[in-house]
Amino acid sequence: MTSSFRALRSRNYRLFFAGQAISVIGTWMTRLAMSWLVYRLTNSALLLGVVGFAAQIPAVVLAPIAGVWVDRLNRHRAIIVAQIAAMCASLALAALAFTDTATIWWLIGIAFLQGIISSFEVPARQSFVIQMVDDPADLTNAIALNSSVFNAGRLVGPAIAGILVAATGEAWCFLLDGVSYIAVIGGLLAMRLPKQEIRRTDRRAWHELTEGWRYVVASPALRNVLLLLGFVSLISAPYSVLPPILAAEILHGGANTLGFLMAAAGVGALVAAVSMVLRKTLLGLARLLAVCVGVFGAGCALLGVSRTFWLSVILMGIAGFGMMMQIVGSNTIVQTLTEESKRGRVMSFYTLALFGLPPIGSLLCGALASRVGAEAVFIGSGALAVLGAVWFWTKLPEIRQSARPRLVELGILPEN
Repeated sequence: MTSSFRALRSRNYRLFFAGQAISVIGTWMTRLAMSWLVYRLTNSALLLGVVGFAAQIPAVVLAPIAGVWVDRLNRHRAIIVAQIAAMCASLALAALAFTDTATIWWLIGIAFLQGIISSFEVPARQSFVIQMVDDPADLTNAIALNSSVFNAGRLVGPAIAGILVAATGEAWCFLLDGVSYIAVIGGLLAMRLPKQEIRRTDRRAWHELTEGWRYVVASPALRNVLLLLGFVSLISAPYSVLPPILAAEILHGGANTLGFLMAAAGVGALVAAVSMVLRKTLLGLARLLAVCVGVFGAGCALLGVSRTFWLSVILMGIAGFGMMMQIVGSNTIVQTLTEESKRGRVMSFYTLALFGLPPIGSLLCGALASRVGAEAVFIGSGALAVLGAVWFWTKLPEIRQSARPRLVELGILPEN
């Protein structure tokens, strides 16, 4: 167990971990409250998709450029600024909800603002992890611990939000989320970091972006892992956008039902993240990605068939496990195989795959659900995920061969 938490030996990472443990609970409270508020105001699957699109579309345009700037700027300061901006957005949501002045246009606008903030914050935070750990060998463990605390919040946050929304409305969820940012901002300010040398360059951002893209394309391991992540992010929109429809129209429940479904997804994701924490080697991780994408697809497809509350809860957990194993595994592989000088740019493509493609999926998902029903969309999404898993399995020999030189360089594999 000591080796499973070895990244916590680093003081800076401990501060970050403690702050995140509080802040992510608020983040997940806002996610559930926002989706329920949109559905309560509009009763529309299409507008649920539009809000999801607004929150994630900035990543399509901004994430790659953000990666270039992350490689140039002080990542620590960039994260602090982004966290303060995110806190202000949550407090604005709270003000609208408390004064009963929230409209769908306000919600779309704030979701769009949150997407802009995330486009810069995510690649900066992902690239900053290695600066928080004293021993680079602890990087994989730190990534897995990040996912664990994120998914612990995913378990606790929706459960609290479901109770609060049913009892008092959405406003308190937004307010508590805004206040929770103080924990992570305080942890970041308390860090003691060596002075970071800012990389000076006369090259244009477009040239550096192109260099990062060529680096990814030239590596079959990075290319195929990011392709699979992007594909699943695109087709998994029903799992993230349609739970309010699943709770209200298929299972005939309310905010508490949605809270249970989201909490179940959090349990599955937390189990996946803890499994990655306990994992001691990168070897075999690509094969595991293929299996877990198949698990996610099966769980998602069966959600379209289920009409029983507890069966749907279990299936949400299974799908959450498969999805989170893919996300954490992909993050671990990409960060391990990427050179430090290109880390920000490569992680921006990771951000694009994870957050940039779902907006398109959200719009398609909402439009399709309004025409053919949420059940059919769940089934189709799951079937496509299984096909994606089969494709990735055929790429495993090429991925292993591509990754071997870097793993030998890091001492993970022997030279012979």
